[in-house]
Amino acid sequence: MSNGPWTDQENDLIVADYFAMLSDDICGRPYNKAAHRRGLLPLLNDRSEGSVEFKHQNISAVLKGLGEDWISGYKPAFNFQMTLVDAVARWLAMNPVWLGRHAAAPPPTGLAEAAPIWIGPPPTLSNQPPPQELEQMLHIARKFDVAARDERNRALGRAGEERVLAHERAVLTSLGRDDLANEVRWVSEEDGDGAGYDISSFTPEGASRLIEVKTTNGWERTPFHISRNELAVAEERRSEWSLVRLWNFSREPKAFELRPPLDAHVTLTATSFQAIFQ
Repeated sequence: MSNGPWTDQENDLIVADYFAMLSDDICGRPYNKAAHRRGLLPLLNDRSEGSVEFKHQNISAVLKGLGEDWISGYKPAFNFQMTLVDAVARWLAMNPVWLGRHAAAPPPTGLAEAAPIWIGPPPTLSNQPPPQELEQMLHIARKFDVAARDERNRALGRAGEERVLAHERAVLTSLGRDDLANEVRWVSEEDGDGAGYDISSFTPEGASRLIEVKTTNGWERTPFHISRNELAVAEERRSEWSLVRLWNFSREPKAFELRPPLDAHVTLTATSFQAIFQ
């Protein structure tokens, strides 16, 4: 059996096979992983079925770093070669519809009746993955600017905002505050993006909540973009403003909430500069 590096042709074949399974997985269609592995073997350079299975786990890890879905039955395996990352990037470039496929529809029973989202603890030093794994994930995210990709995906962002809007209304309704639920506003949709937050809501006691929503299909540590204006509003209105980070959106949306000051939770890196003539 071959123990040599995988060629670009082999990587392209196994990545395409992985996405075929992933598509079935997302849609709930039955598929057979062992049959997929056996079907690949004649096309590869004398690889074992075990090496094919491990490469599928490597692809899961690459997709995790790219802030994308992966097959849960193939647990991410790290220390992969960057040539595999390039192969995944090639497949995504040739199939651009994949990244825009998850513009979630409104809940069928209406926004006000949607179930609340599970809101968990934010990422911290105490719950981060092993350093080598984390660095490999963040290296991929930086190289392919995953944060900018999610920011440009307006369908994804709009769907996330709509889901948080439904969550806020559902929570207030469940607490007997229909009066407040009816006053929750989708500010970015009604007034435009300049407010520094997307949703105007309330605590059960009636205090103002200003919510900025950031959405990804990826894992909870996928980087995101935040504007200068959003940071300014967060600072000016600390007691009201919060950032709700939606992750795993295409499968089972989960969330955590960050409150100012944001630099207590994340490292803020300047990605552009304004040039003013002296």
